[in-house]
Order: sequence, then C-alpha cells, then structure tokens
Amino acid sequence: MIRIQKKLVLFGAGKIGRSFIGQVFSRSGYEVVFVDINQQVIDKLNECRQYKVIVKSREKNETILITNVRGIHLSQVEKVTEELACASIAALSVGQQGLPAALPLIAKALVLRKQKYDEWPLDIIIAENMRNADQYIRTELIKLLPEDYPHDKLVGLVETSIGKMVPIMTQKDMEEDALQVFAEQYNSLIVAKNSFKNPISDVSYLSPKENIKAWVDRKLFIHNLGHATAAYLGFRKNPNWVFMYEVLNDPEIHEATRQTMLQSADILTSLYPEEFTRSQLEVHINDLLERFQNKALGDTLFRIGCDLQRKLSAEDRLAIAIHVARDMKLPYHLILKALVSGCHFMATDEHGNRLTSDHEFDLIYAKGIKKVLTSISGFDEVIDHEVIAEAIALDNSLKL
Repeated sequence: MIRIQKKLVLFGAGKIGRSFIGQVFSRSGYEVVFVDINQQVIDKLNECRQYKVIVKSREKNETILITNVRGIHLSQVEKVTEELACASIAALSVGQQGLPAALPLIAKALVLRKQKYDEWPLDIIIAENMRNADQYIRTELIKLLPEDYPHDKLVGLVETSIGKMVPIMTQKDMEEDALQVFAEQYNSLIVAKNSFKNPISDVSYLSPKENIKAWVDRKLFIHNLGHATAAYLGFRKNPNWVFMYEVLNDPEIHEATRQTMLQSADILTSLYPEEFTRSQLEVHINDLLERFQNKALGDTLFRIGCDLQRKLSAEDRLAIAIHVARDMKLPYHLILKALVSGCHFMATDEHGNRLTSDHEFDLIYAKGIKKVLTSISGFDEVIDHEVIAEAIALDNSLKL
C-alpha cells in the first residue's frame, strides 16, 4: 500500500488554476505544487507559500487565504518530473495552447512513476474547457509513452465541466498583489466519475457525474453560449458598454440572450434526453443570468467575447450548437444571429487593445461572412448552403 502526503501537482497557475483548482484542493488538506511558465508567479508562490482569493459577490467581498502552496517553473524538467511521479493526483489548467509543453513532462513522469511505484495509477484532472479533452490528451500521451506502457490501466484522464467565472484583473490590482485573484463564489467542480483509476479524492466541492460528456456540453451549449451571446449582442447595441452587468441590465438584450440560451437548451435536451429536462435547464439558465449580472465581479465584454477564432470555431459554443441543431433538424436561428454578431465584435481591454488573433480574424471576415463560416466555423459550402445563406442575410442586415 502506497502511503504518501496528499499532493496535487497542478500545471497552470493562472486564474482558474489559483482561484478554483488550487483553492478546492488546498482547502481539502492537499499540498498544491503549481507548475507554470510565469517566473514572477512561481517566485512569489515560493516566497509567500500562500495567496488570496477575493470572492466577489453582491452582498460583500470575502477573502480566502490559500496555504500550503509552492511553485516550479516549467523549464525545471527533472524537478517537475520528480514531483509529478510521486503526486497523489495531478491537474491541467493551461489552455489548449499550453498542452504541448506540459504533456511531454507528464509522459516522462508517468514512466518514472511506474519504475518507482509499479502499478500506482495517476489521475489527471483536465480543467481545460475542451470538448473530448480526454481523447485528445490520451492520443497525444500515447505518442510520447513507450509502446508497452499500460496507459489504460495507469492513467486516469478525468474530464471536468468548469463553470466558475474569473474576470480579467486590472493592472492596478495585479501590481497591488501579483498572486491575488478575483472570482465568483461558485465552486462546484464537476468531474467524470468513471475516469478515476484511484478512489475518488476526498475533496470538497467535487461533484462526480456518470455522463461527463453531457455536463461538458451543458457548459458549452448553455454557459459559454449565453456569455458570448450577451457580449456580441450587447456590443452591437452599444459599443461603449464595458461590463456584462451593463449589457444584461438592458431588458432587450437580457431577453434575447435568454431566448438564445433556451434555444440551445432544446438542442441539449434532444442530445441528452436521459440527463436533462427543459425545466431543469431553464432554472440553470435563470441562475446563470443572475451570475452574469454580478456587478461586484466586474466581468467585461472584452474578456467574454475576445479570441474570436476560437470562440467562433466549429467545436466551440455557437458553431457546435448550430451543427448539432442542423443534424437534428432543430431551430438554430437565434444562435446563428449571435455567431454573426460575433463577427462584428471589436471590444477592447482597459488599455484600448484587442488580441492579435482578433486582428487576424478581421482579415478573414473582410473576405466575407462565408469565409468565416467555412474556414473557422466548420460549415461546408454545399452541405450547409442554407446556414450560409441565412448568415449572409443576417450579416447584411447588421451592416445597414
């Protein structure tokens, strides 16, 4: 029997890593070892061994002190490998673009772990907001592991549905304390119950689900879609709005967002009739709209709507719902309006800047909405000619 200190090795010391994954494990008695490329954050973690999560709510702010933490820079390969090889659990919160740097270290640690502990599996919580993230990561790990490594037996890839909202912090807030992070009160960590190879961790706020695919899609089709819809419709109505609460205080945008989320809820219940009911999802939608309007959180249109090449892509919030609706012969016109409105989104950060990738998106959109739909959103010029025709008509109306 392997007896070892409860330790989480967490790739990613960003907003979700610190405010959510690190928080819930630390508060459940785990040492949390962050692995990240930000040297300043790593140095501060090792200097302070603690950080603050500021919970923003309408009633009052609450400060939670997260202790028993430290950090390792991603470049310290041997040190990361050693820590991970003897971890009781691991997690990934680096974004899809960060996975290519993290996965080779995980593969190396898995080999060392088997040498040291033989048949002790490693469960890896995937906090990435990626559809089918477990399949993608397993495919990549198999390429990196020895051919005879029993990955099906020794690696638990645990998908999650991350519903916590963490706003962008201002430069002033970060200069005040490089480690503090703002977040909403919500802490439910929905995980794939059947993916763990070890007994499920005794962690507060863990919510294991049998059909994790349904819950990942609930986040994508309802939460992410609703967020994007409000941002894109809101920017179209008033480009001077900065915060989400301003957008959703407008009755017209609030109702349009709600109706779009309900249209997507109908798609979701058709996909997973044994998991969700329309009334359950309607309650969830109303709760989300309340959370989206949390003024204390200070969430911005820029954060919610930027990164258009990802958020309008074929497997993301808006386009995926339309693809599924088309296949199931269900209405999608409200969702399509949100997607087309996204092509007009040009909100900026506090310094008046947009993402470089969004300037690149503008060049694609300059060739026409059809180019966006076929090269980014995954629609076929022949198969999806009706969707494309509707989008062109919508786009023309928005330009008037």
